[in-house]
Amino acid sequence: MSAGGILKHAADVLAERTQTYGAPDKAMAAIAVRWSITLGHPVTPAEVVLCMIDLKLTRLVRDPRHQDSILDIAGYAAVLSEVSR
Repeated sequence: MSAGGILKHAADVLAERTQTYGAPDKAMAAIAVRWSITLGHPVTPAEVVLCMIDLKLTRLVRDPRHQDSILDIAGYAAVLSEVSR
């Protein structure tokens, strides 16, 4: 898939996820609250997104052509800009 195709598909997935889970900034904030409880220290929404990108990068080490992980990284990068405002 081309770079433009990946970005368009990522935008489509983000729109679908927003319908399912709510606005990305609010979803990442809710995850940050849960992770803060689990880890015993404050976690920011931006840290949640960065950790999710790290997870996908770790998976890409095993298979650099895994389209789902590439797509997810593009989506999370877009979400990072929303939670970092």
